[in-house]
Amino acid sequence: MTDPMPAGRGRRRLAARCRRITEDSSFGMAVFVVILLNAALMGAETYSGLARTHRQALGIAEECCLALFTLEMLLRIGSFTDRPKAFFRDPWNVFDLVIVASAFVPLLRENTTVLRLLRLARVLRTARFLPHLRILLVAVGRSLPGTASFLFVGALVLYVYAMVGWVCFAESDPQHYGSIGRASLTLFLLTTLDGLTDAVRAGLQISRFSIVYYASYALLASFVLVNVLIGVVLNSLDEAREMEAEDKRARDRAEGANDPAGEVRERIVAARMALDDLEASLADVPSSPVAGNREKGRERELESAV
Repeated sequence: MTDPMPAGRGRRRLAARCRRITEDSSFGMAVFVVILLNAALMGAETYSGLARTHRQALGIAEECCLALFTLEMLLRIGSFTDRPKAFFRDPWNVFDLVIVASAFVPLLRENTTVLRLLRLARVLRTARFLPHLRILLVAVGRSLPGTASFLFVGALVLYVYAMVGWVCFAESDPQHYGSIGRASLTLFLLTTLDGLTDAVRAGLQISRFSIVYYASYALLASFVLVNVLIGVVLNSLDEAREMEAEDKRARDRAEGANDPAGEVRERIVAARMALDDLEASLADVPSSPVAGNREKGRERELESAV
């Protein structure tokens, strides 16, 4: 009677089978198509006439998409049964799990607005299957601290120039500089250089020195600060590319290291089981008379030698 298969070996085998499915290119393409279909269904529901006419068909299609997403999530979870903690180390796995599982929460399913927002969040899952989009999203996330500093400096510059504009142009141009709020809004719109020509002409009618005011603001706000923001984003983009490349190298090393080790472990387990069976079978076999005579002859030779 053979021993039952160890639990660890069964989990590894299940994980290997699920991993072969999830890592196949056709599987990723199929999930990507389902995500796009889900987005198209949401767009179709915005047309009231179409939604009323085909309400039942749209509902069935949405349930089919949810079932496919659930099956995909179960396969991805199954591919990590041999190392469950590794599943939660990947933020994309956690994001996918939250988005899919939220569709089964009773309170969320009853709230139409929240449910639509959660369905809309599924569109962001396309980043998993588009590496360049994933890099851009990671770059945006990493640029947030630098962007916050940029916004603080930009707000400070805008406030200072707005106060100067209120002091210099409030009486002559109250429509644009009558208060700190109006002045800030005017200068914020001038950041894109749209309407700067008209503003300079209106300022020259008030004072010739207004050209210094507008030129310095355009140089500082539209060129220096914007270029600083672009530099922050580009730096974050390079970091995101390096992180993606490092993650890919780490996955390749893990796959290269885990697969041979798993095969060796399975062979060791099979060899141990075979040795146990062989030892048990040898213990049940009685010793033959010829072997007994040989052992007695060896004992006499040893005694005569002594």
